[in-house]
Amino acid sequence: MTRQSRHHRRQAKLIALTGTPGTGKKSIAPLLCKLLGVEPIGLAELASSISTGSASGELEVSSSKLRRKLLADSPSSALVFGHMVPDVLRRGEVEFAAVLRCEPSELKKRLAARGYSDDKVTENVEAELIGVLLDSSLRAFGEAVVHEYDTTGLAPASVARRIARDYRGARAHNDQKQFIDWTFRYDSSTRLRSLLSAPARGPAST
Repeated sequence: MTRQSRHHRRQAKLIALTGTPGTGKKSIAPLLCKLLGVEPIGLAELASSISTGSASGELEVSSSKLRRKLLADSPSSALVFGHMVPDVLRRGEVEFAAVLRCEPSELKKRLAARGYSDDKVTENVEAELIGVLLDSSLRAFGEAVVHEYDTTGLAPASVARRIARDYRGARAHNDQKQFIDWTFRYDSSTRLRSLLSAPARGPAST
């Protein structure tokens, strides 16, 4: 690849979709791509193609290596999705960033149903509670391009349509945004303990 073509890829404007695991990225991404006519690029799949794995069985790949692979392979028009998006892409490379959110107690149920370990459930619920991915996206891309979507109780198709509408300009990019703060719902130690306790599991088989 020539220096000029590499520079062109760096200037490509991409759409980003991110959020805590369990907020709906994998379900919403293909629907959104169909609405917008762009190609999907899943960072988890991209990472698996360049990762050698680890002793724990989890993927191990640096964000810089993943970034190089993404910029080398991505078309000029694509939806990049995954929780690592703010670690991989930079300000000016993303023209629209959609951050998916989910009410923490609902997210806890979703992750437990997926078979996540108790530690992983708690780790991700804590991240969603305090808005780690939202904060990372704002720092990485700037408030002007970051938009937030609550997926709690909504069908993926409904969320995809809302994102597509906003991307096409139905929502002004310079409006005053009020971002979600779940901590107001967990304003007591009792509620927090309940949220961050081990999720209820089904009865063990005998």
